[in-house]
Amino acid sequence: MKIAVTYENGQIFQHFGHTEQFKIYTAEGGKIIHSEVVDTNGSGHGALAGLLSALHVDTLICGGIGGGAQTALTQAGIKLYGGVSGSADAAVKALLGGTLGFDPNVKCDHHDHHGEGHTCGNHGCGHCH
Repeated sequence: MKIAVTYENGQIFQHFGHTEQFKIYTAEGGKIIHSEVVDTNGSGHGALAGLLSALHVDTLICGGIGGGAQTALTQAGIKLYGGVSGSADAAVKALLGGTLGFDPNVKCDHHDHHGEGHTCGNHGCGHCH
């Protein structure tokens, strides 16, 4: 099992599309056997699902995430545990132990400010048409 966590200074970074790093954990038999921090090299929103897929990740733990990114992850076969905060290491241990608290209906909420003159372009927030 390969688990990716949006990562910043040991904590779960709270916006999937803007994360600059993932911490990638390899787990076997319910235990972490390897972990490494991987830079996203400026990849945004849609490209991040492809990056995770290329790294053979099958599970993602993150904070907020938009609808477009959720769709891209689903299409890549990556299981999402969103709405999680705190220590990245502790979250992975909780997931492996079956005790991770997460929000199955998580959505990115920073896009709820849509108003007059605002356009999201094609960044995949899931709220723009």
